[in-house]
Amino acid sequence: MRDLISDNEIENYVKAGRIACTVLKEVESLVKPGAKLLEIAKYIESRIHDLGGKPAFPVNISINSVAAHYTPIPSDESIIPSGAVVKIDVGVHVDGYIADTATTISLDDSYRLLCKATKSALEKALEAIGPGIRFSEIGNIVEQIIKSYGFSPIYNLSGHSLDRYIIHAGEVIPNHRDRLILGSFKSGKAYAIEPFATNGRGYVKEGNDITIFALKPNPKKLSKLSHEVREIFERIYEDRKTLPFTLRWYVKEFSIEKLRSAMRVLIDNGLAIAYPILIEINGGIVAQYEHTIILTSRGEKIVTTLCY
Repeated sequence: MRDLISDNEIENYVKAGRIACTVLKEVESLVKPGAKLLEIAKYIESRIHDLGGKPAFPVNISINSVAAHYTPIPSDESIIPSGAVVKIDVGVHVDGYIADTATTISLDDSYRLLCKATKSALEKALEAIGPGIRFSEIGNIVEQIIKSYGFSPIYNLSGHSLDRYIIHAGEVIPNHRDRLILGSFKSGKAYAIEPFATNGRGYVKEGNDITIFALKPNPKKLSKLSHEVREIFERIYEDRKTLPFTLRWYVKEFSIEKLRSAMRVLIDNGLAIAYPILIEINGGIVAQYEHTIILTSRGEKIVTTLCY
């Protein structure tokens, strides 16, 4: 039986995964009290380029009750606080083939069990995945393991299918037993498995800060906007297509004021989307672990974000 995914595609996924894994391991030594988030982000994104990949999205550095979607802004002075629980979520693409991986670093021993619960849920989920296995079955495994440690999964965050240049490719792998999700794993596809656990209520809400965006091309709408806004759109689209980005990547070409103004216009006209930071609804501490997996028709599971 011929795979739906070619050897060349697998090679690109695996290369992206090795880069992501290498960078994630290197950065663990940088996460310590007083370290600047901006310096950590610059290191990760620079190393991705050095190793032959490109960022699939801006590195997420999420601290304590922040679960996702925070990346440092230009001139960001934020630092890692003492006793923090720090999630580092890294995405790498090679020719559009994406590896998405995350780890949690606890600087407070009292949260080590929370990290262990989340990591164990990911490991058991990966063991169980195969063609035909329902997404809800994996969600059930994640939920039961996290609960067995006395914590809650984040019910409104999930894993997802991946496609070329598309991080969230339409399929949802829940972190609990959601019977309404009827999909199942298929050979020839890539998936990001992404448990989140918390000592809080188990839900996230949107915060006010927005540091990550993505473009939605529509030439007819774009043609009606000012030259300045079109110029910024076209420059970012040339670089990112519809992949997420952050404004700090473009401050050497455009002022931050022009970038922010352009993003407001683009969002208002449906030409861009924003990703607000996500915060545990009761202020609970959140842990996250993630790997990307490819299934083949030969029954193989290739976890691209493990170092070989």
